Amino acid sequence: MSAGAPDRLTPVLLGTVLGAAGQLQLAVLPPPWLHAVVALAGGVVLLWAWRVHGEGWAARLGGMAAVLLGAMALSWSVTGWRAMERLEPSLPIAMEGQDLSLVGVVASLPRLGEQATQFEFDVESAEWRGRPVTVPARVRLSWGQGPWGASWSEAGPAVVPVRPGERWRFTVRLMAPHGLSNPQGFDAELWLWEHGIRATGYVRASARTASAERLGQTWAYPVQQARHHVRETLWQTLGPTRAAGVLVALLAGDQASITTSDWETFRITGVAHLVSVSGVHVTMFAWLAMGLVGWLWRRAGAWRPALLWAVPAPVAADVGGVALAAAYAAFSGWGVPSQRTVLMLAAVVALRLSGRRWPWPAVWLLAMVAVVVVDPWALLQPGFWLSFVAVGVLFASTVAPPASAGGSSFRRASWELVRTQAVVTLALAPLTLWLFGQFSLVGLVANLLAIPWVTLLVTPLSMLGAAVPGLWSLGALAVEGLMVWLEWLAGWPWAVVERPALPLALAGLAALGGVWLVWPGPWALRAWGALLLWPALAYQPPRPAPGQFEVLALDVGQGSAIVVRTAAHTLLFDTGPPLGRQANAAERVVLPVLRAVGDRLDRVVVSHGDSDHAAGIDSVARAHPQADWFASFALPWGGGRCVAGQRWEWDGVPFEVLHPREADYGSGLSDNALSCVLRVGAGPFALLTGDITLAEETRLALADPSLRADLLVAPHHGSHTSSGPVWLNTVRPRHVVVQAGHRNRYGHPSPVVIRRLEARGIPWVSSPVCGAATWRSDEPATLTCHRERQRRYWHHQGSAGSPVDAPD
Repeated sequence: MSAGAPDRLTPVLLGTVLGAAGQLQLAVLPPPWLHAVVALAGGVVLLWAWRVHGEGWAARLGGMAAVLLGAMALSWSVTGWRAMERLEPSLPIAMEGQDLSLVGVVASLPRLGEQATQFEFDVESAEWRGRPVTVPARVRLSWGQGPWGASWSEAGPAVVPVRPGERWRFTVRLMAPHGLSNPQGFDAELWLWEHGIRATGYVRASARTASAERLGQTWAYPVQQARHHVRETLWQTLGPTRAAGVLVALLAGDQASITTSDWETFRITGVAHLVSVSGVHVTMFAWLAMGLVGWLWRRAGAWRPALLWAVPAPVAADVGGVALAAAYAAFSGWGVPSQRTVLMLAAVVALRLSGRRWPWPAVWLLAMVAVVVVDPWALLQPGFWLSFVAVGVLFASTVAPPASAGGSSFRRASWELVRTQAVVTLALAPLTLWLFGQFSLVGLVANLLAIPWVTLLVTPLSMLGAAVPGLWSLGALAVEGLMVWLEWLAGWPWAVVERPALPLALAGLAALGGVWLVWPGPWALRAWGALLLWPALAYQPPRPAPGQFEVLALDVGQGSAIVVRTAAHTLLFDTGPPLGRQANAAERVVLPVLRAVGDRLDRVVVSHGDSDHAAGIDSVARAHPQADWFASFALPWGGGRCVAGQRWEWDGVPFEVLHPREADYGSGLSDNALSCVLRVGAGPFALLTGDITLAEETRLALADPSLRADLLVAPHHGSHTSSGPVWLNTVRPRHVVVQAGHRNRYGHPSPVVIRRLEARGIPWVSSPVCGAATWRSDEPATLTCHRERQRRYWHHQGSAGSPVDAPD
């Protein structure tokens, strides 16, 4: 390869990344013939541009542009073909929610939760009603409490001892991959797509179905079996402690072992990257492995010199170190940071062994392309960009230590650690704000101790403990010591800065500003990068105009959470359902959405005390202590009680409580019947109804025949006990939003309610189909669905009606 090879390859590499990124923006995959035409055109352009060499800068620039476009076209087409292959093994709609008999092999490290064990299952055969059927080759199963609310007696024990490589026969219920869809929310369907999982479900273990049967152990998935063995041994050695969870995460890549509260501490202090198997850990492992392999090879050469003549010790050390680092990365889960590090190490070693010296941008881009070729959907993961931007910044900003740092190697190493961490922290701050809406102000201080502590002490002890388990006890002590330091920092006021989600243009400018600030050069020039950061720091998302308001009905599953925004105030109506025993929709959905729009709550209204409406009250109260509260039940910290006739006005928008009346308290009404009902607006109107029943609806309608609603949130998630004819005939809603869970066990929305709505020509949407629904009083005829606005081809396309087996 010629010396100019990197320059000629750069547009090819860049085009490969851009082409794959463009394909990931499609809502629907084009037909195969279009992919073939684009690939053919791209190949022709690429071949022509690669062979033709013009004179002058204009010709060279044109040739590079042609190479770029050709590579983009080929990459776009190849990514599309791969996506079409993944779309094929889909679950037939008729089989969703049905009892299927599956035989297969446990294909992943089981994730042990408090209510269920989750694992991937490679299907060998499937039967439905005694007949062989075809289902996706890989599914994700939950054994414990089912995702549709199966009871404990029906779903089995909380923790099930499945192991990677075991063959089982299960009776399961499956559904197509489906996740919540909210602004700034985690795309669970993308994660499942990336991992080749085309159906999810849970194991049935009731008196009406065959019990699970273990059929034996196979040699399949040896890496996963080794990870499982190490995790079990570590837990048996240390017990279920938080330190054990951190060591498991570092050694076996099982981040689910870390508790929610510890993740919060890591997030606030900016050290979350250290408790995943990151590039730092893989690089350190590779460095140690290279030294060990080189030493062993030289020892072997002393015994048999022909080995050193055949393969010199430096070559053996480089190749062996990269190979062992790749094995460690695979053992720990093969995440994007690990992939990037292994591929970059391999590229550097390959170039060094070939005698070539490429500039760092070419090596950096080559490693990026390698990751994209393996997994193009990694481009949509925040970790991909944080990882590659950090490495690129370090490459570009490398400078020699100042003269003042001369003398001892310790001082030089200390200076380099401080410089490196400061550079990465400053450069990634805008990107972190854009991707996560927050940035740790104590991150630099926390990482100065945490990086060497985890890299040089905790991680080696976790690795060596696999051979000498007693060392895990020392590793646990090191983890506990680190947690004391991090928890102290996390308690500082202003430990973390939260900012609204940025538009793409401002995020790009801010990222450029962060890189500019750390670029080598005089500070007189670098300081101009701060000007690019200022718009991002000053940005505030648009709010409704005075006199107008906005309603955001969030997608929280089988529950309710609604955000109402005026020009300067924000109200939350209900706090969402539980999501497992430790998490709830407030933490996973509501609070991230509020952070994304930069809102602080002024008031919280909780319709009633059922967990699907009130599970998140503690989380919301901790995050927004300034808010006042109203509810139809006694709150732990007090607060007001909803009473019909209560009114207030924010920014020209009236709010009025319509139910319950003062006399209803203590009258024996159920919690549902006591639900707070809130009317917002002076026309157009929005009605938020909780779980009121037909009786309350009828009373409200008869008491005020002029009651209207442009937006109605369906009472009781669309249950047949609500949304009666009198109510609908009186309110005459322009839009109805049904907040319900995908294929929930209650059958919401009820077919009876759907028939009532359709008979009156009332448009309606449900959360599983719409995702988060947005309605604005200044555009009352328009209801916007987040799932439609952000749709990609891997998102759920099927109906989200009632499950076949669910009663009304």
